[in-house]
Amino acid sequence: MSTRQIKTATQKDVDSCVAVIVLGFSGDPGVRWMYPDPHQYLENFPHFVRAFAGSAFEHGSAHYVEGFFAAALWLPPGIQPDEEAMSRLVENAVPASDRETVFALFEQMGGYHPSEPHWHLPLIGTDPKQHGKGYGSALLRHALAVCDRQQKPAYLEATSERSVPLYQRHGFEVLGTIQAGTSPPIIPMLRKPR
Repeated sequence: MSTRQIKTATQKDVDSCVAVIVLGFSGDPGVRWMYPDPHQYLENFPHFVRAFAGSAFEHGSAHYVEGFFAAALWLPPGIQPDEEAMSRLVENAVPASDRETVFALFEQMGGYHPSEPHWHLPLIGTDPKQHGKGYGSALLRHALAVCDRQQKPAYLEATSERSVPLYQRHGFEVLGTIQAGTSPPIIPMLRKPR
């Protein structure tokens, strides 16, 4: 990574962080399975980002690479996604034929979360124009140092098999596979503190 700094997002940074996450997930197999239509994706996924991981902004655990080249939204121990808002989004934006499958995926995801207090990484994304420059790794190292200082595990779901090796390089281990209906596989992963 160049000399760009990692910064903690403030309220004025929310829209820019959400935008880079939306760019980063524009080709993601799991997310685009849920929102296959480009207009539907651009219309709904920003709201999903805020419901799934927006609490990170309130808790000082949303980080970005200077210039908004990449962002990571972490939920501290005890903080959950806004499940009610996520359910409303699925009800309003996902075709009726796929809703049951999406809810089945969410249920499986919940089953893999550690029962002990842990940090959860719902979303990390890099502007596709900035791929391969180490920004995602830098964001992971930044937050995982906090996990290690606090001696708390870190949990995530890789929605692309392509990203699994990146997370493994940072100490995450595969817990299993989440899949329902025609969805692509989602890989739950856990990293023990060091």
